[in-house]
Amino acid sequence: MWSIISALIEGLILGGIARLVIPGKQDIPIWLTMVLGMVGALLGNLVAHLFGVADTRGFDWWRHAFQLGAAVLLIVVIAPVWSSRKRV
Repeated sequence: MWSIISALIEGLILGGIARLVIPGKQDIPIWLTMVLGMVGALLGNLVAHLFGVADTRGFDWWRHAFQLGAAVLLIVVIAPVWSSRKRV
């Protein structure tokens, strides 16, 4: 349970970092960045668990790398879809 809560909190931060890492302008609202960061953090935890590096001693570099990678990937995929939709 604690890993889910920490992933959601980390996701708020990771969403912002992911936007800074991606070159160019992402035309999505900040709340969507945060949501994608949280989803990316949860997906990163899942990938880290599948690779067997979810629970390590000390700082979980691999888990955080997977979380950031998932957040970046989600923003790269969702940002063009979000900005191209027509507003009514």
